[in-house]
Amino acid sequence: MKKLLIGIVIGLLMAGSALAGSKYNPKVIQNNVSKTIIDEETVVTEVVEKATPSVVTISIIRPATENLFDRFFGYQVQQQDNTPQDIGTGFIISSDGLIVTNKHVVADTSGKYKVIIGKDEVAEVVNIYRDPVNDLAILKINKTGLTPVTLGDSTKLKVGQTVIAIGTALGEFRSTVTKGVISGLGRGITAGNPFEGSERLDNVIQTDAAINPGNSGGPLFNSSGEVIGVNVAVSQAGQNIGFALPINIVRESIDNFKTTGEFDRPYLGVAYKMISKQAALLNEVPMGAYVQEVGTDSPAEKGGIKAGDIITQIDGKKLADNESEPLATYISKKKIGDNVSVKVWREKQDLMVTVKLEKKA
Repeated sequence: MKKLLIGIVIGLLMAGSALAGSKYNPKVIQNNVSKTIIDEETVVTEVVEKATPSVVTISIIRPATENLFDRFFGYQVQQQDNTPQDIGTGFIISSDGLIVTNKHVVADTSGKYKVIIGKDEVAEVVNIYRDPVNDLAILKINKTGLTPVTLGDSTKLKVGQTVIAIGTALGEFRSTVTKGVISGLGRGITAGNPFEGSERLDNVIQTDAAINPGNSGGPLFNSSGEVIGVNVAVSQAGQNIGFALPINIVRESIDNFKTTGEFDRPYLGVAYKMISKQAALLNEVPMGAYVQEVGTDSPAEKGGIKAGDIITQIDGKKLADNESEPLATYISKKKIGDNVSVKVWREKQDLMVTVKLEKKA
């Protein structure tokens, strides 16, 4: 019995010695956790330090009247004449003064806009180019030697990866940093308000990084410090649900702008809603884009498309049963002046119409 007890004690001592030297050592685990936390903090702080000089605040000087857009998004406007008000965010894309923001940030054509670079350097916006298709605008300031951002590739994004947003939260707190993950890809949303209308935005990025009014137009970075999206909207119905335009869409607009000096892309001129497979079966209609409204004197109206039509094909290609490849995706691949064959379902019959795409005025 005595020998048995001695054997047990020796065995326990040997086991304890082996555990102490293994990867399961509690002290080693603690060190690994600490290292992971430090590395994650370092990534975020490095991105912020690198990117902040390229992020600007956009302010407006407008007459002393309250803008309904601002009221809708929660701003309490107490603005006097010639008093600048911070309203949004942008980011520098060229050293000679080109800045990207949202179109809705600079929607007030009666106001005068300025950008604040860094803490207090102010530059007047001398020209604004608004994208008629996407919620984008490019601002021009007369300044050189600026630090542009690095643009990433939004086709390589994955759900769950870390993202960092920088912007002027609530139109008040400049250079606010929030961190989160990509919550979803290929989302389709309708953004806007009842006072200034709404706009369909397709294939946007969903994130839980806090996005607030005033963040609009600001950059969404990946952990490498590359811009992978432009913050555009926040859900009013839920918490931690924000949306950003993929940077590849923005890149196309920028490249087009640098080539032509404007956003001259084709448009069809319809407001629509995609019909899912389930909705199609339930209502005994084909899948496609249900036309809710046709713009006056638009290419669609000239081609014979009517409200209530269901667009099922463009040049023989069926519209996909998901919102990541909607009607707008097909039109964006065309050129101004192209004739497209559009198959519509109207009053339980298939019809073919030809539409000549035009530049939106």
